[in-house]
Amino acid sequence: MQDSRYPLGRWRRPTVARPTEGPANWIGQIEALPTELRTAVSGLDDAQLDSVYRSEGWTVRQVVHHVADSHLNCYARFRLAMTEDEPTIRPYDEAAWAELPDAKSAPVEPSLDLLDALHDRWVRLARSCGSEDLARTFRHPEMDRPIRLDETLSLYAWHGRHHCAHITRLRERRGW
Repeated sequence: MQDSRYPLGRWRRPTVARPTEGPANWIGQIEALPTELRTAVSGLDDAQLDSVYRSEGWTVRQVVHHVADSHLNCYARFRLAMTEDEPTIRPYDEAAWAELPDAKSAPVEPSLDLLDALHDRWVRLARSCGSEDLARTFRHPEMDRPIRLDETLSLYAWHGRHHCAHITRLRERRGW
């Protein structure tokens, strides 16, 4: 039985970039995410937005706000790595952020609009990067190794698709 926490499977760190699994593809997935997420929640009413996608999971509304929060943090980390020598980034408690009042009750449209603008900027920056830029790193205090920017693109391309799948699979199960 498939794990509902990981409808696309767990993210795997890239080892060898193939033409279909490299930075250009990941950037394309990041570029597509705002439209895909907007489509995933299109037409949902408040009761549907306040439905959990799995038992003990977040609501659809929290997922949308989480994606905006997470990608905003990642964009800042990406820029830090581009302008500093292996900066140590500040982690945040994503579960606590998802429990804040705005994440639990605000309309999803502001987060969708934020993702439109944020991903436009992020994609422009990422497409300007050469292989040396994408080899730049940052440190996460909870990790025992530096994290490369190309690896980060892979992770966040997966992250967006992963959360879209939470929503689209819920819609399929419920016939929405």
